[in-house]
Formats: sequence, C-alpha cells, structure tokens
Amino acid sequence: MPSGDIPVLTRLSDSHQAITDADEDVRGHTVTDRSGNELGKVGDLIVDEAEHKVRFLLVEHGGFLGIGEKKSYIPVDAVADITDDRVRIDRTGQQVADAPAYDPELIEQEEFYDRVYEHYGYAPFWGIGYVYPPFPRLPGRP
Repeated sequence: MPSGDIPVLTRLSDSHQAITDADEDVRGHTVTDRSGNELGKVGDLIVDEAEHKVRFLLVEHGGFLGIGEKKSYIPVDAVADITDDRVRIDRTGQQVADAPAYDPELIEQEEFYDRVYEHYGYAPFWGIGYVYPPFPRLPGRP
C-alpha cells in the first residue's frame, strides 16, 4: 500500500474474516502490561480487510456489566507474549490509560490511528518500511 494511504479498518466480529489458527484468536483473553498488571480483556480485533491483517487489539476495561466501560485501541505491535488466556503487551498500564480515546464525533478514524501509533511510539502500518509483527494471521496472508 502506498505511504499515506490508510485503509478502512473494521472489527473482526463485523467482518467476513477469520483468524487462521484458532489458538491465535485472543478475543476474550486478559490483557496485561509489561509488569503483569491486568488491564482488561480483548473485546475484539481491528482488522484491515484489504491486507488481511490484524492492526489493533480493542481492549475493554473498567465499568460494571458494560456500564462505564472504556475501550482502548492497542497496536498489535505492542504484543510481547500470548499464552492460553493472556496477552502481555510491552507497554505500561499508565500508557494505556493515557492513550487517545476514539470518538467518531470528534476525530476522523485516520487521524485517530495516527495519534495511537504516535502515543505508543510505533511506526504506523501504512508507512514506508513497516514490518508486520508475528501476531494473528488472517487467511490469505502469511
């Protein structure tokens, strides 16, 4: 994809995509920071259907029975380790808490993604030289 062209991303649950290996479907897994502190659960995966790649974890945390729950987008680049029931990221809980919040009424999706990558200190996936991390594979792409 040419640099600067940001594709439309969608939730895996709203797409026609599936994770290639069921063991890599981390939805429902507990997310921990680099120190092992629990941050929430993976509610969904945000995918680039055109490239067949997972781009973000959508992590749900806080609240009770869905009330007051906050959702954070974490680039898959931050995933350090995956076990049977946990996803550990290489960032702190405070970095996740301070991450930009997505509100479609206030910010365009593309601008939000740019802010998230900048916040976490990763090069965005649409940039030149980006190398995709070895995290969930969708059919059709290694």
